[in-house]
Amino acid sequence: MLNVELLTIGTEILMGNIVNTNAAYLSEQCVGIGLSVLYETTVGDNEGRMLDAIRRAISRADVVIMTGGLGPTPDDLTKEMTAKAIGRELVEDPHTRERIAAHFEKSGRRNITSNNWKQATVIEGCRVLDNDNGTAPGLIAEADNGTKLILLPGPPDELKPLFREQVRPYLESLQEDHFYSRMVKICGVGESAVADRLKDLIEAQENPTIATYAKIGQVHVRVTAKARTEEEGEALLAPVMKEMHARFGEDIFTEDEEVSLEETVVRLLKERGYTISFAESCTGGMVSARLVGVPGASEVYRAGLVTYSNDAKHKLIRVRQETLDMFGAVSAQTAEQMVLGVCEAVGADAGVAVTGIAGPDGGTPEKPVGLVYIAAAVHGRVCVKENHFTGNRQKVRERSVNAALDLVRRMLLESGDGERR
Repeated sequence: MLNVELLTIGTEILMGNIVNTNAAYLSEQCVGIGLSVLYETTVGDNEGRMLDAIRRAISRADVVIMTGGLGPTPDDLTKEMTAKAIGRELVEDPHTRERIAAHFEKSGRRNITSNNWKQATVIEGCRVLDNDNGTAPGLIAEADNGTKLILLPGPPDELKPLFREQVRPYLESLQEDHFYSRMVKICGVGESAVADRLKDLIEAQENPTIATYAKIGQVHVRVTAKARTEEEGEALLAPVMKEMHARFGEDIFTEDEEVSLEETVVRLLKERGYTISFAESCTGGMVSARLVGVPGASEVYRAGLVTYSNDAKHKLIRVRQETLDMFGAVSAQTAEQMVLGVCEAVGADAGVAVTGIAGPDGGTPEKPVGLVYIAAAVHGRVCVKENHFTGNRQKVRERSVNAALDLVRRMLLESGDGERR
């Protein structure tokens, strides 16, 4: 098994200005293909400390994955310090220079400043990874002791496609043993409950192995098989995956690592030819934002209304005043009228409504902070769920979003195939 060190470059990470999500992503990806991540190091934009960190990583890891410091500014020194650490020169790569020029021309910026050409320099003898989402290419170099050095740009929307499409296949090719995995994504079941249901499988595991990862409102379970061929790997995975579905059923929303809960909802809506609308109070448009972040959501998304006040609930989506007076804005009755009202107002086949108390203020003994009612409707059939979420205001809202998407997902599954009204 190859040992990996993740090396993040950037003073902004050390100062807490940016959260290092890249390390979490890369760790999970490396473990998923059977690599052992032994160290995660972060170093600022300082030549001496960078050089020391790179040399130390080379001395103790088979693979060093570096992120950040590949930009055009003077403090972007990852290539320079890596080249120095392994005794190589920096040379200009004509292919990369052409890609940078094409990138700026496509974006309408014809006056390219001289510092941008810094990104066309690469480590002598390295493998260049074309970056289709930015101007800094990825690089793969090798130290004299055989350690592989992989340099990736810092922005996640550049790093992730590069890793998925080019780095992961490269890393897999380095291993004698091959690892095949499936990511089972579960919603509506807590981490402890998932672990309890899988306890016997985890205790008896040898090959494949099972690992759980807690996310906000979700639990992801990676099933990994070690095999010589893909056919052998799939044969090992099949009975475990069958058992996972037997135990969790519709709690599983996807087996595709790259597919999100909102993408699953959009797919189901498209398959059924349905449109959807949202009425949100405490989430303030977060459910809508998650859905419209999915490419192609315009085919199914009708409208989203943030009806924060009682007046907005009454005037815009026809929540009855007597309902608000008798049960309050945070109630099952109000949530039901919200979802039916927004569907009627915009002519949508399906809808979601969220109303609750996100905190930190506003709670009472009868209606504490974290109480959230979520309603989902499909062609007039309504389901309302009472939820009690924990955490700060942001966590309550995020958990509400996941629960809302999951509720409408389950209702869409129950609706089967249908036709647009």
